Amino acid sequence: MNARVFGNEEGETVVLAHGYGGTRFIWEDVVPALVARFRVVVFDWSFSGAGKDDGSEIKYCCSYRGLADELVALMDELELRRATFVGHSMAGMIGCIASVARPDLFTHLVLVGASPRYINEDGYEGGFEPGDVDAMLAAAGADFAAWAPRFAEAVVGPGHPSAVARFAKQLGAMRPDAALRVLRAVLTSDARAVLPDVSARCTIVHCAHDAVAPLAVARYMERAMAGCGGGEGADTVVIESSGHFPQLTAPKEFVRVLEGILLDN
Repeated sequence: MNARVFGNEEGETVVLAHGYGGTRFIWEDVVPALVARFRVVVFDWSFSGAGKDDGSEIKYCCSYRGLADELVALMDELELRRATFVGHSMAGMIGCIASVARPDLFTHLVLVGASPRYINEDGYEGGFEPGDVDAMLAAAGADFAAWAPRFAEAVVGPGHPSAVARFAKQLGAMRPDAALRVLRAVLTSDARAVLPDVSARCTIVHCAHDAVAPLAVARYMERAMAGCGGGEGADTVVIESSGHFPQLTAPKEFVRVLEGILLDN
């Protein structure tokens, strides 16, 4: 999983987990600001495009529970305990599932732009209608190379061309079969049932204008996680930025928010 460990070996351990389409390099504007105080771990999920593709069969997980097992195995291998887990997008839900299975590994979950359910239902605003999801999957399956840069611009935001290019490069490096299978798993997932079982302290970090996960999702999660943190419930921090990638589009503000959360542990 290409794990890398940086920073202060005596500091609190912070695990940074990228979401769909990204790699460990999605955090490159964040890591330098954290290493003076914290021990920082970055890695690549098995589905990412960061590994060398030599044409051989590659095994990758495409279910949240399978990826949660992947995360637990990595943390056990690195002997990480009582860490703060920063999960972006789909990684936030993976961290929630892993924390329920192995609460000894996590003291704090920081869920960045996370969503337990992307499809709208009666009484729940996830951000997408079922037809939107079907169309997205069809476009990705028909021509992944053409779809990837359009998707990157839509989710990062057209006002951030350099950030769009950085994410598009990482997304485009994914194997198309992996990209489609994981995208389908993410867009059709429903992890809402796990939220009340999370016991670790939790902070939800959300951009004010997120085309992937609207702010209503953060408010839903806050209500559903009322029992986390010893009954204190989840905190929510809203970053006044647009897009789904604050670590790319508003890195200074994102680092400021993250440092405030970490120093309050």
